[in-house]
Amino acid sequence: MVRGPAGRQMVKLPRVVIAAPATGQGKTTIATGLMAALTGRGLSVSGHKVGPDYIDPGYHALATGRPGRNLDPFLVGEDLVTPLLLHGAQGAEVAVVEGVMGLYDGLVGGEGFASTAHVAALTRTPIILVVDITYASRSIAAVVHGMSTFQPDVTVAGVVLNKAGHPRHAAEVSRAVESAGVPVLGVLPRDDGIQAPSRHLGLVPAAERGLAAESLDALSEHVAAHVDLDAVLDVARKAPELDAKPWDPAAHVSASSHDSPVVAVAAGRAFTFRYAETTELLAAAGCTIATFDPARDTHLPSGTRGLYLGGGFPEMHASALTDNASLRAELRQAVLDGVPTIAECAGLLYLCRSLDGKPMVGAIDAEAVMTSGFTLAYHRPVLSSDCLLGEEGTPASAHEFHSSTVSPTHDARPLWNIDGTPAGFAGPTLAASYLHVHWAGHTDHARRFVDAVRVASVHRGAPAPPVDGPVPDPLRHHGDEEIGDGLLDFAVNVSDLPRPTWLDEAIREGVAASTHYPDSREAHEAVARRHGRDRAEVLITAGAAEAFYLIARARPWQRPVVVHPQFTEPDVALRSAGHEVGHVICRSDDGFALEPTQVPDDADLVIIGNPTNPTGRLHPAAVLKSLTRQGRVLVVDEAFMDFVPGEPETLAAQRLPGLVVIRSLTKLWSIPGIRAGYVVGDPDVLADLRHHQQPWPVSSPALAAITATCTPTAQAEQRRRAEQIADDREFLVQGLDDVGIEVVDSTAPFVLARLGGMRSWLRREGFALRRADTFPGLDESWVRIAVRRREATQRLLTTLRSGTT
Repeated sequence: MVRGPAGRQMVKLPRVVIAAPATGQGKTTIATGLMAALTGRGLSVSGHKVGPDYIDPGYHALATGRPGRNLDPFLVGEDLVTPLLLHGAQGAEVAVVEGVMGLYDGLVGGEGFASTAHVAALTRTPIILVVDITYASRSIAAVVHGMSTFQPDVTVAGVVLNKAGHPRHAAEVSRAVESAGVPVLGVLPRDDGIQAPSRHLGLVPAAERGLAAESLDALSEHVAAHVDLDAVLDVARKAPELDAKPWDPAAHVSASSHDSPVVAVAAGRAFTFRYAETTELLAAAGCTIATFDPARDTHLPSGTRGLYLGGGFPEMHASALTDNASLRAELRQAVLDGVPTIAECAGLLYLCRSLDGKPMVGAIDAEAVMTSGFTLAYHRPVLSSDCLLGEEGTPASAHEFHSSTVSPTHDARPLWNIDGTPAGFAGPTLAASYLHVHWAGHTDHARRFVDAVRVASVHRGAPAPPVDGPVPDPLRHHGDEEIGDGLLDFAVNVSDLPRPTWLDEAIREGVAASTHYPDSREAHEAVARRHGRDRAEVLITAGAAEAFYLIARARPWQRPVVVHPQFTEPDVALRSAGHEVGHVICRSDDGFALEPTQVPDDADLVIIGNPTNPTGRLHPAAVLKSLTRQGRVLVVDEAFMDFVPGEPETLAAQRLPGLVVIRSLTKLWSIPGIRAGYVVGDPDVLADLRHHQQPWPVSSPALAAITATCTPTAQAEQRRRAEQIADDREFLVQGLDDVGIEVVDSTAPFVLARLGGMRSWLRREGFALRRADTFPGLDESWVRIAVRRREATQRLLTTLRSGTT
């Protein structure tokens, strides 16, 4: 920073604008690739986008490792564009600004207002023009000449030619363009493989593209190979100094010295759209920003006193949002209880009663429906009445960009008046509409919202679970915590069949052998024989729980994913190892089946149960095998597979790269106190697990039990027990159906049933059932009921009939 005329501070910021003659020329692809390539050189790069677009900044953030920023004179005013550029670029060595539409295309009827050229002129930034040369050669030079001379205060400092068909074509265009006085800085051959896929509102958000990072690497290499990065940096470094100060959020809000209220901000794949400056203003005001994922998190962040639900694509994740009933119920109550709430576009849809018929939060009495067209417009609305955002008549600058309708469009108290048309839903603590407002240009919105949050009560969360109170850590809640004195146990998923005599004898022999350290060689060989495996493809563990902890620590997982609803021990293990765990939520409306495309392509660890606890879903082996791919470890938890007669979908004998299968003896053989299990699969993965395993992890009694249950005698007994439990399960299911209770098809020693609020009543009647709301994706209406012998089951069914008549 240097002093200019009259002592003014001048800021030196190397920068370029990437523009194009029209939409579809490839400016997003090249701008993002350029950011990634420069970052790959070791430079700190700041990414910016002209206009209100949210999607491109997501790619910019992925490419640079910094928040993507927007520069829009309509939304924030001309005077703030340069300060916001400097704010976003603080600490960066170069800023890359991606344009919008054609270089001179802006607000319709506005003589180029808010166009790329307008922003380039305001920020005195040189332009690199991207031109698709697919359908022309020398004529491209005329286009470039016209673009560079049309507006005197705009400097086109270079051109990148895109989609060249062959070298002779590229050379012809390059000579013509340079003869027009504009240097060619790069020529990119046609490569359809590096283009980002589009969606109805533009590009697919980076957060929703499973292959985003991998695609970005390829794009970076492509741009670095065909664009002269040194020449681009030379253009950027010649940009003139700027006579402005960086925008400072702390200058527009006041922080409290005694309070840091929690504002819960919707995030995740369904809610990817919000301006970075919005949360920066809230943080500068002293708020604690706590993000949550409405598709995965079952409760709001602790201490929530404000809600910000931004934009995104809720329709793409509607089923997951619907299935997360516990959060929907909690959000509805929070909004109705007066927790200050801002909801823009996607947030509006989420607060409606339904979206395309799927239940949503229901805090707003309206229905949302997706449409085939889309609405795109700038607006200058005014507030219709005094509300959360300000006083009646307060003007704003906003934009809307959506492909849906809400009916009705407002209630008795609309939020906005848009050229005489009421729109949105307003209240003392609610502001919900399709309009997006950039708070840097309307800092009064931030101040009003923060003032409301400071005086709001802390949202206390969902009502306490019935009978046994709240669960401190739902992921650590197990069925044995449900049982108690005098209660008939339908909560623990261990078979109630008596153990075979030969198994008891083997365990006693194991106890007798406990005078020396355990020797697992015989057990390893027995498991290998049973599944047709080599010794290196088997690892004996202290039950499935140890296996999950070894997997969590085996490798530096970048994106571990657990398919839910299912056993929560994998989440606990991964979380305790310091990993951030992603969830794929299977839905009740299709029987909790897994659609492989739900699993992110870049997930390097995927964990799924088969059959799954607590749904009892048996996934086809072919579906699970389709999840394997290079660089991924697929863990299939088959703790209940031995309850399936014949084990038709087991993968225990399959040899696939990255596949490992976990088995447990706990359930079928009724030995929960003998921690006995094993892992079979890819020897390279097992070697990593073995490296983290402690010496002598499995006791001698457990090793004896493993060896005994691998014999032909044991296999015959396993099938007999599985068939008997299947008969007992059918008796339970038929009885529940007769009572009118919804039951999920199961192949496990338990069933998932929707009992509504009857679990508390059944407990008072002497029956312990496993609550299911501690499993991600399920709510308090579900319970897991263990399969028991018919006498006990008949007692449960008789009691249920008496309570439903």
